[in-house]
Amino acid sequence: MASIKVVLRKEIKQDGTSPLAIRITKDRKTSYIYLEYSILEKDWDKENQRVRKSYPNSSRLNNYLIKKLSEATEKSLEVETLKPVVSAKAVRQKIKPKAGDTVFKQADLYIQRLKDDGKYNRWNSEKSNVKHLKEFLGSDLSFADLTQTVLKRFKAHLIAKRGVSERTAVNNWVTVRSIFSQAIAEGACEQKYYPFGKGKLQIKFPDSKKAGLTRDDVANIEAAEIERPEADHARNLWLLSFYFAGMRASDVLRLKWSDFQDGRMYYTMGKNKKGDSLKVPDEVMAILKKYEVLRDEESDLIFPELRKVGIEDRFQMERIISSRINALDRFLKDDVRKAAKIKKPLTMHIARHTFATISGDRIPIQILQKLYRHTDIKTTIGYQANFIHSDVDDALDKVIKK
Repeated sequence: MASIKVVLRKEIKQDGTSPLAIRITKDRKTSYIYLEYSILEKDWDKENQRVRKSYPNSSRLNNYLIKKLSEATEKSLEVETLKPVVSAKAVRQKIKPKAGDTVFKQADLYIQRLKDDGKYNRWNSEKSNVKHLKEFLGSDLSFADLTQTVLKRFKAHLIAKRGVSERTAVNNWVTVRSIFSQAIAEGACEQKYYPFGKGKLQIKFPDSKKAGLTRDDVANIEAAEIERPEADHARNLWLLSFYFAGMRASDVLRLKWSDFQDGRMYYTMGKNKKGDSLKVPDEVMAILKKYEVLRDEESDLIFPELRKVGIEDRFQMERIISSRINALDRFLKDDVRKAAKIKKPLTMHIARHTFATISGDRIPIQILQKLYRHTDIKTTIGYQANFIHSDVDDALDKVIKK
């Protein structure tokens, strides 16, 4: 059985006090839970584990210590009853998890960590999911109370009351799943309360509609007469993305002159850090020549969006990139699309879908995996399947056509 005591730690703070803590000893291994108070060594009665009367409000603090010691002993007995073999660390996590043990506290911690890790795009989308969850629940609750039934009602509420799509509702579930996983990892929630997985709630995304432009559409974009320089710049970046197999817009904005050597372009994808090189097509060389005259001696960046930003903070950099891409998308929608007489949507991301549409099943899947920089070929197969329709089209013709 674990030994649990209130002790005064040896470390001394700047004001001369030392922190009070609950010490858990099991199988000669020790773990500590720090309490909210620090006192002088002269005010501590080590033998009786209590504060001496020389400490102001000693009675109140002693009552607090008795309560904490009682709670710790009770939870220790609970965990040791369930598991005969248990460590001091496991007992500590049962008594006091590393982070908040309620849904709202863990949700707030999850969102803050996304920000601390510099993941602006996920932070920007998932903070609204947390807001939806809080508004639906109304008040904070334990993870044991956030059951499968409650989450099914949450999803139904999002679709019926908020009018969101099935996919958006599932994305809200994904955020909840991540919060549960974080809570379990930190000892704030027991595994038995996890509501997802086999025999429980299943995360299944509905098929999304992915469509790119045709080769004729691309030709129209290339030949379009565009008046505003900002819109022409957006057109250039879109085309460059397409020419490089649908390079992500964030990677396009990060391109440097030094990335281009001996007729090849070398870069590392920002999303998965995979590096490789591609031949530079003549069409790309023609675009780059337009920017040679605008070359900045103080920056190696080819395009102006991120020059002089000077921000090392990853979160702020992702925020700025997102803002710049939104601006490019507006020019593509309002100017380029109209000038090229295209009826389909036109955004920077559509360049990736367009390359996939035109390549179809004409390029071996292993080559496409390299072009897309996918880590797993299954990702390439799943993605490209959205744009290959020849088999089903032929099958349909065989039945309909005489």
